[in-house]
Amino acid sequence: MDGPALSPALQKHADPKAAAQQEADTLTGIKADIVAEVPRLRRYALSLLRDSVAADDLVQDCLERGISRIHLFQPGTNLRAWLFTIMHNLHINAVLKARRAPPAGIRDDAAESHRSAIPASQGDGLMVRDLERALDKLSLDQKAVVLLVGVEGLSYAETAAVLEVPVGTVMSRLARGRRRG
Repeated sequence: MDGPALSPALQKHADPKAAAQQEADTLTGIKADIVAEVPRLRRYALSLLRDSVAADDLVQDCLERGISRIHLFQPGTNLRAWLFTIMHNLHINAVLKARRAPPAGIRDDAAESHRSAIPASQGDGLMVRDLERALDKLSLDQKAVVLLVGVEGLSYAETAAVLEVPVGTVMSRLARGRRRG
């Protein structure tokens, strides 16, 4: 008989090497899951900014922030929503910073890349053009909801968590965005 089972907190003290290995394995798995989200993050960033260089910069900033704060992620929760929250907050902060930027002379390339969405240099067809026009009619709040729910496939609850608003607000913004677009 092995005796009573130890709680996870006590197991960590009983066998620190095994606990450290388990934690390292968990972090490795989370990092692999982060890499799997890169295409979705890039697609969302490109939809927001409509400039591939600025989108890549935003994705990189998001990944750097996420990996440097990976210890704050709680395994078992939604990694995609966590990363989209990071990206959304970085984008909003850059937009606000760009609005407060000095008028001329001093340039901040990161803020400049977020100042406004730059139209695509080439049209891939009428559907893309129509989609861009419809998205341009939306406010930033409505655009974020439409992209997260419609393009990225996040649930209303996940979108609400990303944008830090109630689910009802997500539903309302989505309905108004669909009517307007």
